[in-house]
Amino acid sequence: MKIKVGFGYDVHQLVEGEEFWLGGIKIDHVKGSLGHSDGDVLIHAICDALLGAANLRDIGFHFPDTSTELKNIDSKILLKRTVDLIIAKGFSIGNIDATVALQKPKISSIIPKMQKKLCEAMDIDLEDLAIKATTTEKLGFVGTEAGITAYATVLIQK
Repeated sequence: MKIKVGFGYDVHQLVEGEEFWLGGIKIDHVKGSLGHSDGDVLIHAICDALLGAANLRDIGFHFPDTSTELKNIDSKILLKRTVDLIIAKGFSIGNIDATVALQKPKISSIIPKMQKKLCEAMDIDLEDLAIKATTTEKLGFVGTEAGITAYATVLIQK
């Protein structure tokens, strides 16, 4: 068995008037992620981690922000395509550990919904996806609510 680890990171600016998508769930909030797709930083970080682990470059290579086909695309579609890419290379997902850094809104109560939605998209068990949330104690662009970040570590196996 071959085991590989990948790490992903994404950041998006938060602006008023944009929809706020996180973990495949639309969240009611005064600000949303500015992005070419739906701006779901959690999904983008997971995609980058999976692609990196399989040595398949990064999310921008496979899903460029210059593509009109991908404008406003649901990031769950990108996640499914990413999983298809690693499966085509002979890998399966072992587990994913992800952290979202945002000041507001508090997302603890919707993490189970995000886990369910993302596990369905990746066809993995709930126990194989951990999602955590943190703040930056009002420091930096996350603390001032100017942006949101997500980090993901994955284990894939062949």
